[in-house]
Amino acid sequence: MDIAELGQRIYQASHLTGEFVLRSGITATEYFDKYRFEADPVLLDAIAEALVPLVPAGTEVLAGLEMGGIPVVTALGRHSGLPCAFVRKEAKPYGTCRLAEGAEIAGRQVLVVEDVVTKGGQIVASTQELRALGAQISRALCVIDRQLGGAETLAADGIELTSLLTAADFLS
Repeated sequence: MDIAELGQRIYQASHLTGEFVLRSGITATEYFDKYRFEADPVLLDAIAEALVPLVPAGTEVLAGLEMGGIPVVTALGRHSGLPCAFVRKEAKPYGTCRLAEGAEIAGRQVLVVEDVVTKGGQIVASTQELRALGAQISRALCVIDRQLGGAETLAADGIELTSLLTAADFLS
């Protein structure tokens, strides 16, 4: 399946209209309900397959951000063969008490994986915490970039954003 067809499938599965307040605080009249494409195993598998060529050479660990990045990174790990880390918004005070569960990130080249990027705030916050734990991060990968300043926010923190699709891909 080509990217245009995949984009159409994602759009049909997850595009909603109405009034939605985004994590960034922006109110939008269009919304991509990421859980609708993440909960469809056939569609999620096709998305992961399309993301594999976008994984930079030298990537050692895929890091999925809670909560939406977790299904994407798990499917991408299956297709790429790369180990995954599951990144919490904050470390829990019990169990392993770790921010990143799964694959070891310290001293490794880590690719942050997210589902939909708006302003990029959660990627920046999580990346700062992962870097403090020894992860080497210079890139992030997402399924959809809403093109509302996320790439610029990330660039200011030394992170290059690559997206499978952008908001402009859905404007036809």
